[in-house]
Amino acid sequence: QVQLVESGGGLVQAGGSLRLSCAASGRTFSFYSMGWFRQAPGKEREFVAATSRSGSSTYYVDSVKGRFTISRDNAKNTVYLEMNSLKPEDTAVYYCAASRTAVIITSQNGYDYWGQGTQVTVSS
Repeated sequence: QVQLVESGGGLVQAGGSLRLSCAASGRTFSFYSMGWFRQAPGKEREFVAATSRSGSSTYYVDSVKGRFTISRDNAKNTVYLEMNSLKPEDTAVYYCAASRTAVIITSQNGYDYWGQGTQVTVSS
């Protein structure tokens, strides 16, 4: 069982930056690939970024490439999402998720544990 708690969301102007954190409980954090998803009002939840168990591999949805960076610190049981050059269309609830798979997964069906989400609002 893994419990995930996101933090770091908030209100920011377009062009600004935020860093989301996701703290995981348990001693097996490094056994999980980690991902970030987001859900905007009236839209389905979508994949944003993911990292492998070691953090050596990452993958991003095209709309955030070059602006967002996912990273993890296995010693701190934490995964991060650094978000720069934010746009109003990035406004959403952001969720972190843990997957038992060894490979990076972009489908939310591949994730076993989810956090409660943190709101990110980007004003124009």
